[in-house]
Amino acid sequence: MRVVCLLCFVWTCCEVSFAQPGFGQAGRINGDWLFTLGDVANGPAADLDDRSWQRIQLPHDWSVKGHLSPTLASATGYLPGGIGWYRKKVIVPLEKQGDRVYLYFEGVYNRSEVFINGHSLGYRPNGYISFMYDATPYIRYGTENTIAVRVDHSQHADSRWYTGSGIYRDVWLVTAPQVHLAQWGVYAYPELSKDRGVLHVEVNLENHTDNAAAVSVINELVGPDGQVVAKKTNHARIRAGGGDKLQLALHVKNPQLWGLDHPVLYQLRTTVLQDGREIDRNLIRTGFRTFTFDPDKGFALNGEWMKVKGVCLHHDSGVLGAEVYPEVWRRRLLTLKELGCNAIRTSHNPQAPGLYALCDELGLLVLNEAFDEWEFPKRKWLEGWNVGTPGFQGSFDFFEEWGERDLADMVRRDRNHLSIFAWSIGNEVDYPNDPYSHPVLDGSREGGFTQPIFGGYKPDAPDAMRLGGIAKRLAAVVKQYDKSRPVTAGLAGVAMSNETEYPAALDITGYNYTESRYQQDHERYPDRVIYGSENRHDLAAWKAVRDNEHIFGQFLWTGIDYLGESGRWPSRGFYSGLLDFGGFVKPRGRFRQALWSDRPVAYLGTYPTPGKGSAAGNQDVWSALEAEQRGRREERVPSMDAWPVWNYQEEQSIRVVCYTNVAQARLELNGNPVGEVKSYNDEHGIIHWDIPYRPGKLEVIGMDTDGRETCRYSIQTSRRPHALRIVSAERSEDSTGVAQVTVQVVDEEGVPVMLADDEVTCEVAGPARLLGLEAGNNTDMSDYTDNRHRVYRGKLIAYIQMTGTDEPVRVRFKSPWLESCSLSL
Repeated sequence: MRVVCLLCFVWTCCEVSFAQPGFGQAGRINGDWLFTLGDVANGPAADLDDRSWQRIQLPHDWSVKGHLSPTLASATGYLPGGIGWYRKKVIVPLEKQGDRVYLYFEGVYNRSEVFINGHSLGYRPNGYISFMYDATPYIRYGTENTIAVRVDHSQHADSRWYTGSGIYRDVWLVTAPQVHLAQWGVYAYPELSKDRGVLHVEVNLENHTDNAAAVSVINELVGPDGQVVAKKTNHARIRAGGGDKLQLALHVKNPQLWGLDHPVLYQLRTTVLQDGREIDRNLIRTGFRTFTFDPDKGFALNGEWMKVKGVCLHHDSGVLGAEVYPEVWRRRLLTLKELGCNAIRTSHNPQAPGLYALCDELGLLVLNEAFDEWEFPKRKWLEGWNVGTPGFQGSFDFFEEWGERDLADMVRRDRNHLSIFAWSIGNEVDYPNDPYSHPVLDGSREGGFTQPIFGGYKPDAPDAMRLGGIAKRLAAVVKQYDKSRPVTAGLAGVAMSNETEYPAALDITGYNYTESRYQQDHERYPDRVIYGSENRHDLAAWKAVRDNEHIFGQFLWTGIDYLGESGRWPSRGFYSGLLDFGGFVKPRGRFRQALWSDRPVAYLGTYPTPGKGSAAGNQDVWSALEAEQRGRREERVPSMDAWPVWNYQEEQSIRVVCYTNVAQARLELNGNPVGEVKSYNDEHGIIHWDIPYRPGKLEVIGMDTDGRETCRYSIQTSRRPHALRIVSAERSEDSTGVAQVTVQVVDEEGVPVMLADDEVTCEVAGPARLLGLEAGNNTDMSDYTDNRHRVYRGKLIAYIQMTGTDEPVRVRFKSPWLESCSLSL
């Protein structure tokens, strides 16, 4: 009986939710699932004895909770895959008899099969695609129904990065009358003309009865102030057992525009009436904005030419693995935006629906990407890092059967999001000799490669000329469901792809790490719109965008550190992000802020001066670690990875670097000037001083060309670790949401101790559960599932999920020899 009450409660709330699939009464069924790792012979059976199975809540990623081992694939972060089963019992109330019942999954990784009461509803191999099954024929109303899901991730190294395993996104149970809106059935896209906006609306309807159905469809556009600004009623007669499509336009005078600084959103409310009675409704967020792409001028949003300052993002969240929690991603996206980022690329797959909703709300552009492989796989290390022979696990084996359908479902699901500005049909599928080859790789015609090409042309490899045909097919799928945005892809072997029809199949063309070709290809292909779809962090890569009007932007690899694609053990993942695994800003994030931000910024980082000793005039290196990492040689370019540490040996020679966007900067130590005032360096973007270390407060003052202060930043010498302090606690408004609590190690005076690595224990008392502790250390291969973790750079973050009751939750952090801290949630 408790389950019935829960479902009924969720259904009453679904109207205000922006959840998928966009029709009927949809309620999340994330609670009280059972899980077992390993294959089960009779997994779908209703009478299966599952009492020994683990009780879990969704979202759930079993890989991140697995045992780390250096013998597993470095590509997946040394974490396991396997086969798992999920089961849940639901009761659909008797009063719903006569309605249709659907199960909607936002994402299951991967090769999943779903059963209801022992009957198979379907199989979906792609782990990133949302899908729905009609369970109506097998539902028993008023009594228990058993949902079972088999997930086969036994090809654990089927990706070049960490994927996770299991039901890692939300699941919905949907009920709807026999006549209802279709899945993702309402599509709206804006058009602007002078002072008038037009919202083009397409409504798709389904009729599951044996008789034609006459319906009225009311579309109301609600403005940001909650008032209806446009309304239209249409009538349709839906044939028996079929569907119908309505097309209409809603006109708005002087609409407010969605933009990066002011992401104004409207709501489109679609109501379906039959015999004057409401039978279905949908609510989507929409609005008005324009995209313009030009081969000479780049990109304009709402008529304003601009540079896209983007980052590539994978879908994991460090210790949380692939489990998707909107609060975590909201914090991450807001931090990226604070650094000057205005766009993300979903590398290299569709992400959870909630991510796009956040980008709509926060004002971030999205390049939505579908595939990293097409018909052939890419090389992957299956055991450890660079060990043995590369393997070829992947998603290629179901591309021919499912690729076009997967792409169509991505577009249909996400096309209402204002933030999405382009659809990418692939990433580096043209990587030279992995797998495609072409005679141009011999270098006899044109070069320009910045990546390995594996030994020139290989006539036995797949012919690169195949790329054009596949790209045309995929582009046609996109255009079938959305003609309002361009089709793109990230090209890895541009010189090779230029010999094929691949680039011509795209509306805008992404170049991965090939800035050297920007100018020559602009001259050779004057109608091609070019941008950087994947780029390095150095200033030169940004100047190739900044100083070339025709290049509209770049996407850094990467925005946030991610699991997988790891280096030699110990290594959790790829470590080039602006933010670390915990969403904390890294030094290169501050460097990027200095390049991208519109406001004056300055930052200080330090490290031992390369090639110099611990005291002035002493040429001996300070430590063995310095000798190993830096040696005695001078740096060619000052580091963009300098941490804000001011703790060294007295008189040791220290390189102080300043990342800033102001005209000049002055350095002070304990209030006294140190060195000379230095001007901005446009060669590598970093000002630096080499000074002898003395303890105290080191501060940089940023100034304009007239010497007026515009910004400042300081770092302080710390003493020994003394206490744990809670420096931020971001609570969720959702009663089952995730609180994010950041803890810092400080000295007796409250100064952060950046060098601290103390082990912290987190204790949670009350109706909540600890999801994980994350400090951002790439080399920490300790247990992801316990309540103990070492701080890194002196801090960590705790993810704590509420369980939906009003009782208080007490959280305490403690560590040997340090003062503890606590808070109530």
